[in-house]
Amino acid sequence: MNILEKLNAIKNQEITAKENVEAYIKVIEEKNKDINAFLEVNKEEAIAKAEEIDLKIKNGEEVGALAGLVFGIKANINVEDFIISAASKTLEDYIGSYDATVVKKIKSEDGIIIGINNMDEFAAGSSTETSYYGAVNNPAAPGRIPGGSSGGSAAAVSAEMCDIAIGSDTGGSIRNPSSHCGVLGMKPSYGAVSRQGLLDLSMSLDQIGPMARDITGITLALDTIIGYDPTECTTLKWDAPNFTEIAESIKGRKKPLEGMKIATCREFREVTNDEINEIIDKSVEKLEELGAELVELSFNHIDICLPTYYLINYVEFFSATRKYDGRKYGSRIEEVCGEEVLRRIQIGSYISQKEFSGKYYQKALQARSLIRNEINKMLKDVDLIVGPTVPKLPHSLGEKLEPMEMYAYDVLTVIANLAGIPAASVKAGDVEGIPVGLQLQAKPQDDGKIVKAMAAFEYAK
Repeated sequence: MNILEKLNAIKNQEITAKENVEAYIKVIEEKNKDINAFLEVNKEEAIAKAEEIDLKIKNGEEVGALAGLVFGIKANINVEDFIISAASKTLEDYIGSYDATVVKKIKSEDGIIIGINNMDEFAAGSSTETSYYGAVNNPAAPGRIPGGSSGGSAAAVSAEMCDIAIGSDTGGSIRNPSSHCGVLGMKPSYGAVSRQGLLDLSMSLDQIGPMARDITGITLALDTIIGYDPTECTTLKWDAPNFTEIAESIKGRKKPLEGMKIATCREFREVTNDEINEIIDKSVEKLEELGAELVELSFNHIDICLPTYYLINYVEFFSATRKYDGRKYGSRIEEVCGEEVLRRIQIGSYISQKEFSGKYYQKALQARSLIRNEINKMLKDVDLIVGPTVPKLPHSLGEKLEPMEMYAYDVLTVIANLAGIPAASVKAGDVEGIPVGLQLQAKPQDDGKIVKAMAAFEYAK
């Protein structure tokens, strides 16, 4: 069963929500010690909520659009009564006093929150090795990193510990681990999903999005969490499509992508390992077989994407962490945080100073405009840009990488965040058993085109 079929089975009383929850609890109990995807699980509350949903269904009462589906939530998104630590000692005792808007929406549609997923500390990382609670093991490639910073979320989905996980994506933090763990992950258009209740890393780049094992999990989540939020200033007033209907409408069609124009980019290939490019080439051929027209474009600013992204990230992260001063809650961040978080705070502090702001931060903002304009120009006459999600395979857990080697994982994913466009990763294949992701990018608010291509790609298997 895919996730939509499971949802319908629950609503039709073919299986119960309680059975769904209990099955995931069993998997978590069997696997989490080795994988470390969940930091906290509330079995009793999840089972109680499932029983409540089952009773409603039995009595013929109306239930929500996610009735009985089980969710994991990244540890930087507020969920009432769970420890929301952002995987840092700084907030090890901080208990969420409210639900983030996305969590409220999931609960209002009878989705069940089973627990909190591990992550890189304060989302500062690409491997989920910087967590105060220990690294996450990749269930799809044991002994290797799951990617980051939403590595616990991707691992939980990949290990079949939940139906859907909700992560955050600042420079690829949903798509990178989705690629490494062989699952689907999507960063919607900037502003499509409310960030209210997210412990931000870089507020002008952050976006919340879903991860799942199949396209129906992605679409059901998007249909729930996308929408205007008057309490969050970046959200869009947007008449979003029904993503589940988009995905379902192409089932059985021989050429579901007919009329769509997709582009590859030479510069994306040049920074990517050959064995990954081979897998991506086959995936692009598959998209052509499904009816898409293929063109090749050039992107002239790939060399400035990483420095632009990280300069903005450092400054905004430094600003975001000033509230963690040990007075209102938690510990003083600089006194207890890990090496990568401290590095970003110190660099951000340095380049935020008045005498350096123009030299670094303002130039980064100018470069961001260049990148955004170039990407929008590329997307003017095509529906999608496709290519590798990550340019190299995940390294072994514990292998020491220099900061710039770690940052290199993000070179192809930061572009979407800098430009504010939607982007997703789907499993394209594997290299000696290690998953490889295909990234799809579209114009702002063209999220539906990405969903259409993801669905076509999945259903053609």
